[in-house]
Amino acid sequence: MVSHLFFYQLVLVALVWLCVILHWAWPSDPATVGPTTPEPPGPRPKRHHEPTPFAGLTTKPHCDACAHSSAPRSQTPSSPPPRIVPTRGRRRQVDTSMHFCPNPDCAYRGWVGWGNLRANGHPNGGPWRQLLCVVCRRSFVETLGTIFHGKRASVELIVRVIACLAEGLGIRGTARVFEVDPNTVLQWLVEAAEQLQAFSRHVLHDVRVRQVQLDELFALLSAVKEGTVSEADAIERLERMSQWVWVAMDPESKLLLAIDVGNRTLALAQRLVHHVTQVLAPDCAPLFLTDGFREYLTALLTHYGHWVQPPRRQDKGPNPKPRWMPLPQLLYAQVVKTVRRRRLVRVRHRVVFGTLDAVNHVLAPYGWQINTAFVERLNLDIRQHVAAIGRRVSTLCKHEVGLCQQLALYQTYHNFCLPHVSLRQPLPQPLPTNGTGSAKRWQPRTPAMAAGLTDRVWTLREVLLFRVPPWPQPAGL
Repeated sequence: MVSHLFFYQLVLVALVWLCVILHWAWPSDPATVGPTTPEPPGPRPKRHHEPTPFAGLTTKPHCDACAHSSAPRSQTPSSPPPRIVPTRGRRRQVDTSMHFCPNPDCAYRGWVGWGNLRANGHPNGGPWRQLLCVVCRRSFVETLGTIFHGKRASVELIVRVIACLAEGLGIRGTARVFEVDPNTVLQWLVEAAEQLQAFSRHVLHDVRVRQVQLDELFALLSAVKEGTVSEADAIERLERMSQWVWVAMDPESKLLLAIDVGNRTLALAQRLVHHVTQVLAPDCAPLFLTDGFREYLTALLTHYGHWVQPPRRQDKGPNPKPRWMPLPQLLYAQVVKTVRRRRLVRVRHRVVFGTLDAVNHVLAPYGWQINTAFVERLNLDIRQHVAAIGRRVSTLCKHEVGLCQQLALYQTYHNFCLPHVSLRQPLPQPLPTNGTGSAKRWQPRTPAMAAGLTDRVWTLREVLLFRVPPWPQPAGL
């Protein structure tokens, strides 16, 4: 006979099993009860990615470079003296068209090639000629105002030393090659940088370009505290600090418009854009292309903006405050790069000022898109030609002034003395060369030639021998 306990246990197991089956089969959410075939999902609502229009600023952004700018550039006098044309004697054999009288009391001071200078031989048998002004009867040496004035070293030695520095060799390395004291090389670099900066200011003005690319290049300098480390020990024990080299260039002619050194801040962005505006023509507003650094927006808006009075939205009440808005012809686009674990994973193009059609209209004739590839390629050239910012080198500068001097040398060397293969033009007819070499088929061109600033390739000797006049001359170089 089966006991009652067995039936109780059997009924309990059946109830538990029934609860499990019902829990598995019965839907927990009443909303899911329906047909077994799922309905196709509907179209997702489209997101509007159109950027909101720039509302403007109530105050104009401050620029230290504009507030503390130097004295205005000297203008050409409105009433030049009459040209002097010799009518007697034989024709002069010595060309004095690149010189001017330095006498401040002379009416012909600063006028280049005005016919008032005559060659007066070599004083004391020296290598340089003496020039005489026939108006004020003052004489001067033709190297006055250049790096060669008062130097006992040969011209070839100074030119070769500066050329090695321009090609990327360090100061101590150059001193060992030419068996010159490093302090002498440094002194020549300082004097050459000052002269080349004046040369660039004399030539780079009222430039017209259609595009400008801006970028920052990371650099390391050696920070040496004054009084704590001697000059000899400073070269051996270098404490590094980070700086940035700011570059602005024209991608069409490869012309280096401005270059600066400083931290990656708004003040340096304002200073770089200020230098660019000083080089460009007053009515020139090109297309600006940068990376995603947001301070460029404020810097460009500062120098390419104007006050706009918004319209009234209501009949009563005060007028709305005027807004600082970008100029209608200003075009600005950014290349925003996303880097993860030192790898580029995404590149986005953002039009900040203007329209995409207007930006593409500027880039379409060259088949380009929004990019900063040209200025990034220029960064590699700077690292190769400026020893102080090369990667993993021991020729670091101690301070910003030393780096600015090397960059001033590179800017002039890049713009006027260094031909670029991408800028060359085919000759109408091949020119024969000396010897058994092949005929010359291409005309080399520098960025200054491509920009229309000069008509020839300058040598470093010619640039260093050029006497910078005190004001712009009516005739070009």
